[in-house]
Amino acid sequence: MAKKPVIYLYPEETTDVEVKLDYEGELICTYPVYQNGWNVTAEPDGTLTDADGKTYSYLFWEGISNVEYDFSKGYVVKGSDTAEFLETKLAELGLNAKEANEFIVYWLPSMQNNPYNLITFQTDKYTDSAKLHITPEPDSILRVFMAYKVLEKPIEIEEPTITPFERTGFTVVEWGGSEVE
Repeated sequence: MAKKPVIYLYPEETTDVEVKLDYEGELICTYPVYQNGWNVTAEPDGTLTDADGKTYSYLFWEGISNVEYDFSKGYVVKGSDTAEFLETKLAELGLNAKEANEFIVYWLPSMQNNPYNLITFQTDKYTDSAKLHITPEPDSILRVFMAYKVLEKPIEIEEPTITPFERTGFTVVEWGGSEVE
């Protein structure tokens, strides 16, 4: 299950934006309601307004699919160290303080009391199964999707290389995750 992917839109000036999600699975919840896409007016500060004048901080969706996430590289983190780990890694990945805070507040309760967590940040496995089509086309897109497994004891695993993200022009940021059994 893809839990709480949220999409932030940061245009350089007030812009009407259409976002379509091509998801290889079933959408089970969206907010605002996904009607063959989302159509919003986006402000540079990330505020989104729909045609009815309602405002949102981001576009939200959850879905169920049969994607098998890649656990060939990752991080083994003691449950009690998860908050500190996420603060550091999310900043390295490119989330700003507000986005990282919202990510941590959502995920930490299900992770902090585990003995260990095997944490991965998915790339192609996620983006290929949940394609975004955005008009106008953004200048930079950051999609952070964490998949993790609970571990009873630590294991050895190769850590991935993180490529720094640079926000330029109209920027789109998405984060979400999944706990894998």
